[in-house]
Amino acid sequence: MPADEELNSILSRRQAINDAMGEGKDVAHQFRPVRKNIYTEFHEFSRRQIKEYEKTFNKYDDGRDGFLDLEEMKRMMEKLGAPQTHLGLKGMIKEVDEDGDNRISFREFLLIYRKANAGELVEDSGLSKLAKLTEINVEEVGVGGAKNFFEAKIEELNKSSKFEEEIRQEQEERRRQEEERERRKVAFKQKAALFQNGSAES
Repeated sequence: MPADEELNSILSRRQAINDAMGEGKDVAHQFRPVRKNIYTEFHEFSRRQIKEYEKTFNKYDDGRDGFLDLEEMKRMMEKLGAPQTHLGLKGMIKEVDEDGDNRISFREFLLIYRKANAGELVEDSGLSKLAKLTEINVEEVGVGGAKNFFEAKIEELNKSSKFEEEIRQEQEERRRQEEERERRKVAFKQKAALFQNGSAES
């Protein structure tokens, strides 16, 4: 956006806020600050991580309105096995509710993980538990996606076990071959000894 257009936009918005204040309207809810692109603002997360967080968010956004309200937060924490009191839930929302609408937008949901990564959440608080229970390190998972994480780990363990089994079988085979060689040597010596004894007696 050219500089003069941006300036006009800011001035128009400022005028609208002033007009609203003059009429006694609730400005906080009518005029929310313009946000940067989610991927740009939360540059510490990869696009893939943000997509995975979005899936988690949408999973619990029962109203499909792009927000998690108190009831949805309550159900989410119960499903995650970390139920919270009514006051606890209100406290969780308040900690990241930057626009004061008593619900969590997806952007505010990402703030939970930003705060968790920065060590800014109180240990064992509701948000800390939420971050731990829903954290997904997508970078370690690869293109298969986070949902295949455990399957990938199991497969990795199976491959490792299979490899170890193959080595064990090879070692066993070498041991058998060595024993067979020793047995043949002994048998050959016995035959040679018999042959020499027979020759001596003749």
